[in-house]
Amino acid sequence: MARSLLYLKAMKVALPVWNSRISPLFDTARNLLVAEVEEGDVLSRAEVRFEEYYPPRRVNKLVKLGVNTLICGAISRQFAAMLIGSGITIVPWMSGLVEDVLQAYLEGRLSDHRFLMPGCRWRGPRGKFHGGMRRVWWQTRIHEDLS
Repeated sequence: MARSLLYLKAMKVALPVWNSRISPLFDTARNLLVAEVEEGDVLSRAEVRFEEYYPPRRVNKLVKLGVNTLICGAISRQFAAMLIGSGITIVPWMSGLVEDVLQAYLEGRLSDHRFLMPGCRWRGPRGKFHGGMRRVWWQTRIHEDLS
């Protein structure tokens, strides 16, 4: 039941890509997979070259693309703050093949430990990661559009 609530309307999900995997650092990613998803299915997908280096321009490009959610590896606090301020939900500290991560997102399985970056481990339903260094789960805009 909770899974179906995530997909009441179409939304765009962006995943930074490096060699068919989630890019380890969003800040330096040069390619994005942007997928429009609805009710757990991919409606369309596009690979987008991400040439902007200046953080506000990168955020602006995601906003112009209509991205609602960014699933990424590591991300700097500067980028995270700008993305959240622009209304984009961030799902950080993910790793793995892009297709596997996207499918896990569609199926509500991103909390599976195999999708976490090395050094991260999932702890409880509060959405906080704890690992070798202090990690913050920046996802403060979890599906607010559903209400």
